[in-house]
Amino acid sequence: MPYNTLMSEPGKRLSTEPYKGVRDFYPEDMAVQNHIFSIWKRVAHEFGYEEYAASILEPAELYRSKGSDEIVNEQMFTFTDRGGREVALRPEMTPSLARMIAAKRKSLKFPLRWFTIANCFRYERPQRGRKREHWQLNCDVMGIAGIEAEVEIIELAYKIMRAFGAKDEDFEIRINSRKTIAEVFGPIKKNEIQWPEVYRFLDRRPKLSPEEQEAGNKKHFTRPFSDDDAKKIHENPSLAKIKQELGKKGVNNVVLDSSLMRGFEYYTDTVFEVFDTHPDNRRSLFGGGRYDNLLEIFGVEPVPTVGFGMGDVTMRDFLETHGLPLKN
Repeated sequence: MPYNTLMSEPGKRLSTEPYKGVRDFYPEDMAVQNHIFSIWKRVAHEFGYEEYAASILEPAELYRSKGSDEIVNEQMFTFTDRGGREVALRPEMTPSLARMIAAKRKSLKFPLRWFTIANCFRYERPQRGRKREHWQLNCDVMGIAGIEAEVEIIELAYKIMRAFGAKDEDFEIRINSRKTIAEVFGPIKKNEIQWPEVYRFLDRRPKLSPEEQEAGNKKHFTRPFSDDDAKKIHENPSLAKIKQELGKKGVNNVVLDSSLMRGFEYYTDTVFEVFDTHPDNRRSLFGGGRYDNLLEIFGVEPVPTVGFGMGDVTMRDFLETHGLPLKN
């Protein structure tokens, strides 16, 4: 019986199925969820991060300012409240964090190291690794402009993976620089480059056919994205330094990926993603990057920030795929 069946006729019964794309957590499911949450919290605390929280309800305009077009236009759950205000169920946590920091910008003592486990909602097609509701660990270090912030946040992500029992060969950390992409392609474009479109194209490029890649190159650039361009990205001194510093900390499964862009428009330079290397689950697990200008939408002085978000759905898939413990 469909979920939306109502008891409008005698003999009709409501469905016991949850809303499409969300989950019920029976005790055995809560045991797995609590295991995931406990490791998230433990490692975050070990790195000196403090916990914060915010409501799942936000003004929809918060996400329209500098979010992802796909999320804003296709995936947000929105409604108009009784006061005529457009409200959204939180699709991601970063804009809420930026709003909170902007509200008390002058009284906060930087650098800040904060984390939260947030309930997020996106109206997308449910499939393996994707639900319409998920829980997400967000970790951010704010107030550090140097690459030591990237090194710290990527090491934190790495240590979380290891705390779940993952070995280095089970996953790899891919990094790139949006700033370098702009430096490579900016000078060769006669007209103004529509960077959000370029980033989305490059992010999708490895999944496209040769014909689609050629069409995209012609649309966005005056010449194709070449091996020499990729070499320039790989020679980026900041990325090389990040990789070197992580190696000193024992994080050696880091690779440079010139196609990695991340979907959110607020990223300003370094981006990274953690990928599962198992052939049965070869996919991105989670990611993050540097976003230094997000506070500008609130009219306050920006704060350099690096962070990531790690979802519970992909984390559970990873644990099951690799045969790792699902409970404490």
